[in-house]
Amino acid sequence: MAAIESLRGGGGGFIFGQPGIHGVEEEEEDSPAILLSVVSQHGQIGLCFFDSKDSTLNYMRDTPDNHELHLLARVIQEVSPHVIITSAKQERCMTRFLQQLGSNPDYKPEVVTYPYVDFGLEVGKQRLLSAHLPFLPASTSERDKMSYLSSCISFDSPLMLRAVGALLKCLDRRRVGVELEDSSVGVPILQFNAYTLKGVVCIDRDTYSVLQIFKSELHPSVYKLHSGEKEGLSLYGILNRCRCKFGSKLLRQWFMRPTQDLAVLQRRQEVIRFFTSPRNSDALNTLQSSLRNIRNIPTLLRRMSLSHTKVTDWQCLYKTVYNAVCIRDTVRHLPQSIHLFRDISEGLSDDLHHIATLISRVVDFETSIAENRFTIKPDVDPAIDDKKRRMMGLSDFLTDVARRELEHLDARIPSCCVIYIPLIGFLLSVPRLPSMAEKEDFEIEGLDFMFLSEDRLHYRSQRTKELDDLLGDLHCDIRDMETAVMTQLQNAVLERSASLYKVLDLTAELDCLMALSSASQEYGYTSPKLSSHRKVSITQGRHPLLELCSPVFVANSFQSSESHSRVKVITGPNSSGKSIYLKQVGLIVFMALIGSDVPAKEADIGLLDGIFTRMQSRESVSVGLSTFMIDLNQMAHAINSSTGNSLVLIDEFGKGTNTVDGLSLLAASISHWLRKPLGEVPHVLLATNFHSLLQLGLLPSSGLLSLLTLETAVDGDELVFLYQLKEGICQSSYAANIAKLAGLPASLVQRGVEVSELYRTGRVIKRIDKASSDEQADRCRTVVEAFLSLDLEDRDLDLQHFMKEDLLPSAGDLLNRS
Repeated sequence: MAAIESLRGGGGGFIFGQPGIHGVEEEEEDSPAILLSVVSQHGQIGLCFFDSKDSTLNYMRDTPDNHELHLLARVIQEVSPHVIITSAKQERCMTRFLQQLGSNPDYKPEVVTYPYVDFGLEVGKQRLLSAHLPFLPASTSERDKMSYLSSCISFDSPLMLRAVGALLKCLDRRRVGVELEDSSVGVPILQFNAYTLKGVVCIDRDTYSVLQIFKSELHPSVYKLHSGEKEGLSLYGILNRCRCKFGSKLLRQWFMRPTQDLAVLQRRQEVIRFFTSPRNSDALNTLQSSLRNIRNIPTLLRRMSLSHTKVTDWQCLYKTVYNAVCIRDTVRHLPQSIHLFRDISEGLSDDLHHIATLISRVVDFETSIAENRFTIKPDVDPAIDDKKRRMMGLSDFLTDVARRELEHLDARIPSCCVIYIPLIGFLLSVPRLPSMAEKEDFEIEGLDFMFLSEDRLHYRSQRTKELDDLLGDLHCDIRDMETAVMTQLQNAVLERSASLYKVLDLTAELDCLMALSSASQEYGYTSPKLSSHRKVSITQGRHPLLELCSPVFVANSFQSSESHSRVKVITGPNSSGKSIYLKQVGLIVFMALIGSDVPAKEADIGLLDGIFTRMQSRESVSVGLSTFMIDLNQMAHAINSSTGNSLVLIDEFGKGTNTVDGLSLLAASISHWLRKPLGEVPHVLLATNFHSLLQLGLLPSSGLLSLLTLETAVDGDELVFLYQLKEGICQSSYAANIAKLAGLPASLVQRGVEVSELYRTGRVIKRIDKASSDEQADRCRTVVEAFLSLDLEDRDLDLQHFMKEDLLPSAGDLLNRS
């Protein structure tokens, strides 16, 4: 990076650019084609970029990345931005990445840094609302604009939104594409596109949530309530059998980035296939026991580079390197035709054996732990060994010196000893006599008083001075010399750090694949056939999570060819298993796209480019959208982003509004897919309770359409779910039967059936809270008869009591029901 110059009028921004870029004027004359803005924080990156050729803003949802930012490097390699925008307050990994990028002679993008405040979340949202969007009417309110933007861009990715804010600031500063226009004309954004890396399957957060691929729960331990979360019942939770921390981390990255790269998937499958064979269980157990001891290599190397190494760090490093060598030696006896085994055999070099041998020969772990400092073994450094021998023989020697010193002391002093204190040296220690009350009494002829400690006086004598000159500060000398040896050992390890990082990468991959193979063995999974065709075939598939929770699970198949049955509409009663079947298909496809075995008898799965869902309404207070609006956004994302190689799962779309409008939108969406060219129709699996969709013939006739239902049986008044998928249409929702199963009162259910039947046949529905005409006549007759039976000439007759207690309650009740 050749120059650092203030951006004129930039309010604190800086440009790290190539020579020849000097200020805004020249930048405006030669506007770059692509500007990329990126934010990296806590192991995740959010980015977006603007392409001036078509005025498109492309964004990538917040995605995990490693400490070397490999994902960001891939994005930059694909996009090739001319300008990279980032924050002046950034993590160490980003600083290192930009330095490496600037040292590349073949590609040197201009790097612009803005103050951290320009990357604020609210700042990003406000700039997005203020952006110039020509396709929206000028009179569009801020609320309507927010509703529209929420369907175009993901508001649940805060890092990406922060990057958008800084990108829009840079576009406005540079006037990209509108250099000759009036200053009141903003940079137009004509389109928003979700960006995914080539070969990475597009899956949004809603899909991860509804398929239960990840599920975080609070830790049950009271001691860990504030320390984080634990993985609940999820696909990641049941497949993660990793033995080391970095294996689990890599497996999560695979889950976050399913791939279409057939070579990568086949590389994973061949390892899983090997370890799922029972005859290779011994090798599996041996390797997994070694993987337990692979520790955090980057942290260890970082401490070494800062000279902050502890005794425990040397222990961890030795265990890691020793077990890495064991893994390499074990793998060398396995078939080298498997790519990963060959990479481990060749990639884990003899440097590891050298490091392990060096640490074993130099470090005395037993003494180091006892003294809590780095200590070397004998025969490493003769000078250190000599000083240690002198230290060991010092006790007897000092006893002899103390005996001689006592001969020259006052006869009142009964005893003395010579002690050694690091950093101070040799001292003569005598007991405090009763006559030594004041400091002046401490003076002894021929001795220099040093200090008083625990009723013992410490002096420096001529002999102790001679000992200091003769022996020196042995303890400190030994520590200094051993520290020098430790520094040399650290340097030897750091020189071979590339070999250690390779250990991390290869063992993490091995750990992930052995974890997947262990799960495959335990749960009875099958290796799927993967190819580049556009069909998905699953025979007797099972839901990987539900089958663990249910004593009996009914398997169902799924067939979607290139030219037939690509759009499937499933009808059936509530609780018949429609949603489970949709999720089952989605999870099996997802598992295949990370290289895992799948819960099915057989599976032949094409390389899909995305999985889109409209199954669960996730409330969003931050953007102020209604539940139905969120449903519409999810549906719009599925329709606009899916291709002929995508899987779309839709469950009960249209129920958030009135029946006619919801039914109309659902029918229009299905018709849209059925009328597309054959190569652009995705695999669509749709479940609905809108039986009118089929009964009224609202869908066009097409060979791409397949109608399915889940089988049920009625035994008397009881509804029995068979959970078996078959072709056909469900003729009844069986709502009354399901209401009984749910525990609703029988009278309520019966009345519901009556109203439903009256509504279906077009007859008048009468309210049951009104008394019938016969009941009213009986009540009137009762009142009249009671009145006529009165003897009005009876002097004891209490007419007022009769009217109040007998006549009026009946009449009032009658009036209230009329």
